[in-house]
Amino acid sequence: MEVHRHPQQCRHCVHRLFLLRLLLVCASSLSAASGAFDYSDALAKSLLYFESQRSGRLPHGQRVSWRGHSGLTDGLEQGVDLVGGYYDAGDHVKFGLPMAFTVTMLSWSVIEYGDEIDSAGELEHALEAIKWGTDYFVKAHTSPNVLWAEVGDGDTDHYCWQRPEDMTTSRRAYRVDESNPGSDLAGETAAAMAAASIVFRRWNPHYAHLLLHHAQQLFEFGDRYRGKYDESVGAVKSYYASVSGYKDELLWAALWLHKATDGEDYLRYAIDKAGCFGGIGWAMSEFSWDVKYAGLQLLASQLLMGGEHEDQARILERYRSKAEHYLCSCLNMNNGANVERTPGGLLYVRQWNNMQYVSSAAFLLTVYSDTLRRANRKLRCPRGALGHEEILDFARAQVDYILGSNPLNMSYLVGFGPRYPTRVHHRGASIVSHRESKGFIGCTQGYDSWYGRPAPNPNVLVGALVGGPDCQDNFRDDRGNYVQTEACTYNTAPLVGVLARLSRLPEREADPSGKVSLFASYKKK
Repeated sequence: MEVHRHPQQCRHCVHRLFLLRLLLVCASSLSAASGAFDYSDALAKSLLYFESQRSGRLPHGQRVSWRGHSGLTDGLEQGVDLVGGYYDAGDHVKFGLPMAFTVTMLSWSVIEYGDEIDSAGELEHALEAIKWGTDYFVKAHTSPNVLWAEVGDGDTDHYCWQRPEDMTTSRRAYRVDESNPGSDLAGETAAAMAAASIVFRRWNPHYAHLLLHHAQQLFEFGDRYRGKYDESVGAVKSYYASVSGYKDELLWAALWLHKATDGEDYLRYAIDKAGCFGGIGWAMSEFSWDVKYAGLQLLASQLLMGGEHEDQARILERYRSKAEHYLCSCLNMNNGANVERTPGGLLYVRQWNNMQYVSSAAFLLTVYSDTLRRANRKLRCPRGALGHEEILDFARAQVDYILGSNPLNMSYLVGFGPRYPTRVHHRGASIVSHRESKGFIGCTQGYDSWYGRPAPNPNVLVGALVGGPDCQDNFRDDRGNYVQTEACTYNTAPLVGVLARLSRLPEREADPSGKVSLFASYKKK
C-alpha cells in the first residue's frame, strides 16, 4: 500500500506544470503528425481476431477460414459438455480467469461505446464475440457451487506444436467447488456475465436474464466459499496464478452486479468491504486480468459522478481518489509514483506482454475522459489538473503507437497497416491450414517442420495485439520470442472500446451531452 504526500509549494511548480503539459501536447502532436489512422478498420480487425481464438464447433458464419473445429470432446472425460470458449493465446488451453476478463472488457466496451461500434458496422461481430464466451460460461457453471476453471494442461500443451484441429494433448478439465474454492475465478466470471447481461437485455432479454442468474449464483458461491483458485487448481499456477488474490474480483463482481440490477445490496457490499478488501487502500499502477482494483475503482467513481448515492459519497470519494491515482500515474502526473515509458512514449509496466497493460490503461483513460466530460470536471493530480481532452489525447497517442506511430514504424496490431509482425507465436497461425493440407501434424512434428521456419506464418492472425516492444522500443519479430510476439485475447479486448471511441472522435466531441443510446440502430438478424 502506498502513502502519498501532498506536493510542497515552491517557485518551480509553475515551470514544472508547464513542462508536463508540453509533454502531453507533444505526445498528441506526434500522434497527429503520424497521419490519421483508420480506427474503424482497426476496430473491425480487432473483432475478427476473436474468431481465430474460438474453440469448439465453428459456426457457418466463421470468417477466419484457416481455422476449423477443435476441442470437440472437451469435458467428455469428466462427464460434462465444455465444448466452446476461447484459447487464450498461442496455445490451446482454455484458462477461465483470463477468458472471463476478456469477456468483461468486451462487454464494457459495448456498454460504453455501443453506438460507435454500431456505426462502424461491427456491433453484430462484437455481440458474437461476447456470446461465444458467455455460452461457454453457462456450460462451465454446471451447478450453483461448481465452476469448471480450465480445460487442457499447460505443461503437456506446451510440449507440442500443433494446429488446434490436430490436438493430441491432454484435455483434462479442472473445477472449483465448495471443497476447492476459487473466489477470484467465480468473481471474474460473475462480472463477465453481469456485464454481458447489460449488453444483451436490449434485444435478447431471456438470454440476459439467464446470464444474470448465473452471475448472481457465482458471486454468492465465490463470496461464501472463499479461496484462491490457483490453490485449488494447481495446473494453473505456472500460467495464470492469482497474485492479487480474490478480494478485488469480489468487489469488481459486486459493482458489475449493482450496475446490472441496480440492487443496493451489491453496492452495500462494495461499500462495506471497501477497506478490508483493499478497494480504497490499494493505489495501483496496472489494470489486468489479475489485478482489477483500478477498474473497480473507476466503476465506483462513475457512480459518484453520476450524482447518485449521495449517502455513500464518503466511501465512493475514496474509491475515486484511488482511481485517479492510477490515471495520474499513467499520465506522469503523480509525484514519483508513475508508470514508466519507453523513449518513444509507450507506457511500460513489465517485460512480458507489456501491451496488455497499454490497452487496458488506454481503455480506462478513455472511459474516464468521457466521464469527466459529462460531469464537467477535471482530473486533479498532484502535479496539476488535466481536462478530458488532454486525457483522451494521451490515450489516443498510446493507440497510435500501437498502430504504427513509433520509432520502428511497426503496427503491433497484426494485419493492420503496411508493416506488422509476421511471425506471431501462435500454433494455428504458424502451420499450414488444415483446409490446405489435410495431413495430420503430430505433437512434435510442428516443432520440427514449422516452429523454426524463418518464413512468415502461412496464416495472418488479423487483429491480434502482440506483446510488443521492450523498454527501449526494440522489437524482434521471431516466433520463438514469445515474450514479444505472442498475442492474447485480453490484449485486444480493451482496445475494442478505445478504437470505437476514436472512430467517431469529431462526432463525440460535437455532442454536448456525451450520452450514448446503446444499440440505437441494431436489429437482430
